Amino acid sequence: MEKGGAARIDLKREAREDLSGHVHLLPCCIKHDGPTQVSHYFKPKPTGVVGEEDGLPLQQSHFRGRLLQGTTLPLPHGYSGFVLGKKTPRNKSDENSNSWETNATFQDITYWNHDYAPSQNDDFIRAFHWLTVANALHSPVTPEELESSSFTL
Repeated sequence: MEKGGAARIDLKREAREDLSGHVHLLPCCIKHDGPTQVSHYFKPKPTGVVGEEDGLPLQQSHFRGRLLQGTTLPLPHGYSGFVLGKKTPRNKSDENSNSWETNATFQDITYWNHDYAPSQNDDFIRAFHWLTVANALHSPVTPEELESSSFTL
């Protein structure tokens, strides 16, 4: 596909698989794109500790010898995560199309840090707060709300 070309994405909630509880954001770059036995090597365990700020249970694991600490965050209300895959062309004319389809969905993501527990100050977690702010900024304001919040000098 050329830069700036069109693409088609089919987002369907009735995906093949629900990956809730199995989506992880690791603080590292993995230069592999394909199948592997992740569950054989990556084994997160609950620590029994609950985060002080958010009350979310902490987990720990190791990746390539380094300690990882993480927590599973639910996606905000009204949001869903999608795992996309290239759509298989149905006929010869579709072979060059750039179409994607939903292979799986998820409702939470486990966020990991090296050596220290996730915190409300982490950029990734703060990005979730922006969704609430953006919703408030873009929601229509009724005349009653405007009148009740107005004041005169």
